Amino acid sequence: MEPQNELLRERLQTGFLGIIAFALLLFLLVQARFMLICLAIAIIIFSLTSDAIGAIARRGVPNWLATTLALIGIGIGLLWASATVVSQINQVVTISISYAEQMQAALPALLEWLGPEAQRTVDTAIRNFNLTGWMRTAAGGASNLLSGAVLIFLFVGFMFAERTWFPLKIESLMNGNGAAADQVQQIIASIMRRVNRYLVVKAVVSAATAACVWGIFIAADVPLAGPVAVMTFILNFIPSVGSIIATIISVVLTYVLTTDLTTTTVIAISCTAVQFIIGNILDPMLLGQTLRLSSFGIILSLAFWGAIWGIPGMFLAVPIMVAVMIVCAHIPWLRPVAVMLSREGHPDDGLTD
Repeated sequence: MEPQNELLRERLQTGFLGIIAFALLLFLLVQARFMLICLAIAIIIFSLTSDAIGAIARRGVPNWLATTLALIGIGIGLLWASATVVSQINQVVTISISYAEQMQAALPALLEWLGPEAQRTVDTAIRNFNLTGWMRTAAGGASNLLSGAVLIFLFVGFMFAERTWFPLKIESLMNGNGAAADQVQQIIASIMRRVNRYLVVKAVVSAATAACVWGIFIAADVPLAGPVAVMTFILNFIPSVGSIIATIISVVLTYVLTTDLTTTTVIAISCTAVQFIIGNILDPMLLGQTLRLSSFGIILSLAFWGAIWGIPGMFLAVPIMVAVMIVCAHIPWLRPVAVMLSREGHPDDGLTD
């Protein structure tokens, strides 16, 4: 009985230590969320631009020059994206002030069919809404966005500076085992390829959807066409629920800004059609079998990272899930996790595509 009691005690201790380690990990993820989000985005940008630098270098351009051009392009791109989002936030804040009274009258009227109780509830919620506090939060978010852009640029710059030494560091970590180091580099390369293709396809699909939504709003002469297009572009990176949220927000904004049911219905049908056609035809056609992720696993990943990191966490949920699945597929005792995360239960399929 003694060996069995000892074994049970060791398992309980291991489980208890595992729970403590998981709790500490969650605490660190929440407390250091700003830095970790910036680091994750920097890793993705570094991964995306590494292939571009390699392609430029193969054309006879010196590696240092290709890297410098890439860093300049990244800096300009981050500043442009930050300035664009900040300007759209300012536009939304300005229009929100001018349409505040109209919103208080429009939303309860939209829910008239639900009865007077629902109207009173919505009206009370709108009147209790602190517009000044929301504007301060939006301004603070814009400031954090600029700070994040600078931090991301610094992270990417130092990654490029260390890029040459990555293979040597991996080999040192593997205690000079060349075969193990090659396997680790293959795993990293597989993660980068699949995440890169996913993000490029998502960017193209999201841009096409945002352009269509912008065109719909311009044709209907509805304000906030630019901010709605930017919002649609960002939310379409969130699988499954992003396009639904973007469509609902577009429809509600249209009614608040126009108070016209005919225009709202046209916008609703048009945006739904665009999201359905692009999301169900163009997206699968371009993405193919790149991810091979479980749909239920994607929803769980969205819920988990959304709870910890908010909207940025939902944006990063799929790339993180891809990385976790590929890593777990190469570790025998974690392979069941990879099997559960994969679509058909075969996490090895397409890892080297």
